[in-house]
Amino acid sequence: MKRKILLSNEQLELTLDRLCHQLIENHDNFKETVIIGLQPRGIYLAQRLHKKISALLKGVKIPYGELDATFYRDDFRTKGHPISPSTMNMNFIIEDKNVILVDDVLYTGRTIRAGLDALLDFGRPKKVELLVLIDRRYSRHLPIQPDYVGKRIDTIVSQNVKAEWKEADGSDAVWLIMND
Repeated sequence: MKRKILLSNEQLELTLDRLCHQLIENHDNFKETVIIGLQPRGIYLAQRLHKKISALLKGVKIPYGELDATFYRDDFRTKGHPISPSTMNMNFIIEDKNVILVDDVLYTGRTIRAGLDALLDFGRPKKVELLVLIDRRYSRHLPIQPDYVGKRIDTIVSQNVKAEWKEADGSDAVWLIMND
Protein backbone atom coordinates (compact mmCIF):
# COMPACT_ATOMS: atom_id res chain seq x y z
CA MET A 1 0.00 0.00 0.00
CA LYS A 2 1.43 3.37 -1.06
CA ARG A 3 0.42 6.76 0.30
CA LYS A 4 0.65 10.17 -1.32
CA ILE A 5 -0.04 13.40 0.53
CA LEU A 6 -2.92 15.46 -0.86
CA LEU A 7 -2.96 18.17 1.82
CA SER A 8 -0.20 18.74 4.35
CA ASN A 9 -0.88 20.35 7.72
CA GLU A 10 -0.06 23.81 6.32
CA GLN A 11 -2.15 23.28 3.18
CA LEU A 12 -5.05 22.01 5.28
CA GLU A 13 -4.98 25.15 7.45
CA LEU A 14 -5.01 27.39 4.36
CA THR A 15 -7.90 25.39 2.92
CA LEU A 16 -9.89 25.69 6.16
CA ASP A 17 -9.29 29.45 6.23
CA ARG A 18 -10.51 29.77 2.63
CA LEU A 19 -13.64 27.71 3.33
CA CYS A 20 -14.42 29.84 6.41
CA HIS A 21 -14.16 33.05 4.40
CA GLN A 22 -16.39 31.61 1.67
CA LEU A 23 -19.00 30.71 4.27
CA ILE A 24 -18.84 34.16 5.86
CA GLU A 25 -19.18 35.77 2.44
CA ASN A 26 -22.34 33.77 1.72
CA HIS A 27 -23.90 33.67 5.19
CA ASP A 28 -22.90 37.08 6.58
CA ASN A 29 -23.66 36.96 10.32
CA PHE A 30 -25.01 33.36 10.38
CA LYS A 31 -28.29 34.61 11.92
CA GLU A 32 -30.34 31.93 10.12
CA THR A 33 -27.54 29.40 9.55
CA VAL A 34 -26.42 26.29 11.43
CA ILE A 35 -23.36 24.09 10.95
CA ILE A 36 -23.82 20.33 11.19
CA GLY A 37 -20.99 17.80 11.00
CA LEU A 38 -21.67 14.28 9.75
CA GLN A 39 -20.42 11.47 11.96
CA PRO A 40 -17.99 9.90 12.14
CA ARG A 41 -15.24 12.06 10.58
CA GLY A 42 -17.05 15.10 9.23
CA ILE A 43 -17.40 16.34 12.80
CA TYR A 44 -13.68 17.18 13.03
CA LEU A 45 -13.91 19.40 9.97
CA ALA A 46 -17.16 20.97 11.19
CA GLN A 47 -15.70 21.65 14.66
CA ARG A 48 -12.68 23.37 13.14
CA LEU A 49 -14.80 25.49 10.80
CA HIS A 50 -17.18 26.43 13.62
CA LYS A 51 -14.29 27.45 15.87
CA LYS A 52 -12.56 29.52 13.15
CA ILE A 53 -15.76 31.27 12.04
CA SER A 54 -16.73 32.01 15.64
CA ALA A 55 -13.30 33.60 16.19
CA LEU A 56 -13.67 35.71 13.04
CA LEU A 57 -17.23 36.80 13.90
CA LYS A 58 -16.71 37.66 17.56
CA GLY A 59 -19.93 37.67 19.56
CA VAL A 60 -21.93 35.70 16.98
CA LYS A 61 -23.33 32.44 18.32
CA ILE A 62 -23.58 29.86 15.54
CA PRO A 63 -25.57 26.70 16.32
CA TYR A 64 -23.43 23.60 15.86
CA GLY A 65 -24.52 19.98 15.77
CA GLU A 66 -23.24 16.49 15.07
CA LEU A 67 -25.46 14.17 13.06
CA ASP A 68 -25.23 10.38 12.90
CA ALA A 69 -26.78 8.95 9.74
CA THR A 70 -25.81 5.30 10.34
CA PHE A 71 -29.33 3.88 10.38
CA TYR A 72 -30.45 6.08 7.47
CA ARG A 73 -27.96 4.49 5.07
CA ASP A 74 -29.41 2.26 2.37
CA ASP A 75 -26.53 -0.21 2.78
CA PHE A 76 -26.21 -0.55 6.58
CA ARG A 77 -27.68 -4.08 6.56
CA THR A 78 -25.22 -5.27 3.91
CA LYS A 79 -21.99 -4.55 5.78
CA GLY A 80 -21.53 -8.17 6.90
CA HIS A 81 -20.78 -7.17 10.50
CA PRO A 82 -22.65 -5.39 13.27
CA ILE A 83 -22.53 -1.63 12.95
CA SER A 84 -22.04 0.84 15.77
CA PRO A 85 -23.78 4.17 15.60
CA SER A 86 -21.93 7.33 16.59
CA THR A 87 -23.23 9.87 19.03
CA MET A 88 -25.79 12.42 17.95
CA ASN A 89 -25.47 15.98 19.24
CA MET A 90 -28.33 18.07 17.87
CA ASN A 91 -29.97 20.20 20.56
CA PHE A 92 -31.81 22.53 18.18
CA ILE A 93 -34.32 22.32 15.37
CA ILE A 94 -33.48 23.32 11.81
CA GLU A 95 -36.94 24.44 10.71
CA ASP A 96 -36.54 27.27 8.14
CA LYS A 97 -32.78 27.47 8.77
CA ASN A 98 -29.93 27.41 6.31
CA VAL A 99 -27.96 24.25 7.03
CA ILE A 100 -24.32 23.78 6.17
CA LEU A 101 -23.85 20.00 6.15
CA VAL A 102 -20.16 19.12 6.57
CA ASP A 103 -18.30 15.92 5.72
CA ASP A 104 -14.64 15.16 5.16
CA VAL A 105 -14.70 13.15 1.91
CA LEU A 106 -17.45 13.00 -0.70
CA TYR A 107 -17.24 9.78 -2.69
CA THR A 108 -20.45 8.00 -3.75
CA GLY A 109 -22.88 10.41 -2.10
CA ARG A 110 -24.58 7.71 -0.03
CA THR A 111 -23.54 9.17 3.33
CA ILE A 112 -24.78 12.59 2.28
CA ARG A 113 -28.12 11.15 1.15
CA ALA A 114 -28.45 9.40 4.51
CA GLY A 115 -27.51 12.65 6.27
CA LEU A 116 -30.23 14.52 4.38
CA ASP A 117 -32.78 11.92 5.50
CA ALA A 118 -31.58 12.16 9.11
CA LEU A 119 -31.77 15.96 9.02
CA LEU A 120 -35.51 15.84 8.42
CA ASP A 121 -36.00 14.46 11.95
CA PHE A 122 -34.98 17.94 13.18
CA GLY A 123 -37.30 19.96 10.95
CA ARG A 124 -37.47 21.09 7.36
CA PRO A 125 -34.58 23.42 6.53
CA LYS A 126 -34.94 26.38 4.22
CA LYS A 127 -31.77 25.37 2.39
CA VAL A 128 -29.04 22.75 2.72
CA GLU A 129 -25.53 23.42 1.46
CA LEU A 130 -22.87 20.74 1.38
CA LEU A 131 -19.28 21.46 2.39
CA VAL A 132 -16.62 18.80 1.92
CA LEU A 133 -12.88 18.86 2.39
CA ILE A 134 -12.25 16.41 -0.48
CA ASP A 135 -14.50 15.85 -3.48
CA ARG A 136 -13.71 12.56 -5.22
CA ARG A 137 -15.26 13.42 -8.56
CA TYR A 138 -16.51 10.83 -11.05
CA SER A 139 -17.45 8.31 -8.33
CA ARG A 140 -21.04 9.21 -7.53
CA HIS A 141 -23.84 6.72 -7.13
CA LEU A 142 -26.23 9.62 -6.55
CA PRO A 143 -26.60 13.08 -8.13
CA ILE A 144 -25.10 15.01 -5.20
CA GLN A 145 -22.62 17.85 -5.62
CA PRO A 146 -20.95 20.00 -2.94
CA ASP A 147 -21.43 23.75 -2.66
CA TYR A 148 -18.04 24.27 -0.97
CA VAL A 149 -14.96 22.16 -1.69
CA GLY A 150 -11.52 22.15 -0.12
CA LYS A 151 -9.94 20.13 -2.93
CA ARG A 152 -11.23 18.17 -5.91
CA ILE A 153 -9.42 15.03 -6.94
CA ASP A 154 -9.90 12.29 -9.48
CA THR A 155 -9.51 8.77 -8.14
CA ILE A 156 -10.09 5.21 -9.23
CA VAL A 157 -11.94 2.51 -7.30
CA SER A 158 -8.77 0.93 -5.89
CA GLN A 159 -7.74 4.21 -4.25
CA ASN A 160 -8.94 5.61 -0.93
CA VAL A 161 -8.73 9.05 0.62
CA LYS A 162 -8.05 9.42 4.34
CA ALA A 163 -8.38 12.70 6.19
CA GLU A 164 -6.35 12.61 9.39
CA TRP A 165 -7.31 14.96 12.21
CA LYS A 166 -5.12 15.74 15.19
CA GLU A 167 -8.14 15.27 17.47
CA ALA A 168 -8.51 11.62 16.38
CA ASP A 169 -5.26 10.66 14.66
CA GLY A 170 -2.61 12.86 16.27
CA SER A 171 -1.83 14.92 13.15
CA ASP A 172 -3.52 16.82 10.35
CA ALA A 173 -3.12 15.65 6.74
CA VAL A 174 -5.08 14.22 3.85
CA TRP A 175 -3.70 11.15 2.11
CA LEU A 176 -4.38 9.31 -1.13
CA ILE A 177 -3.95 5.61 -0.43
CA MET A 178 -3.18 3.37 -3.38
CA ASN A 179 -4.00 -0.27 -2.79
CA ASP A 180 -1.85 -2.59 -4.86
